[in-house]
Amino acid sequence: MPKRTITYLSPLDALIAVAKRLSIYENQHKLDSEEFFHQYRQGKTSDEIEFIEWANDYQHYLALRQEVEQHLSYAA
Repeated sequence: MPKRTITYLSPLDALIAVAKRLSIYENQHKLDSEEFFHQYRQGKTSDEIEFIEWANDYQHYLALRQEVEQHLSYAA
């Protein structure tokens, strides 16, 4: 699958898009992303590309969430 770049208008738009992707993984595997990531970091999951992408999306989600929270705290 070729890599593609998606550009979002704001960190909030990106956060929503990543959260939607996480929701798909969670529904497919009946597992919360936070718990999955904990297991992934402990080496308790396989190295399937889907799990690598899920872990990357979760890390991206955490970074975006922090960025959005910082923007909100500056605005207050």
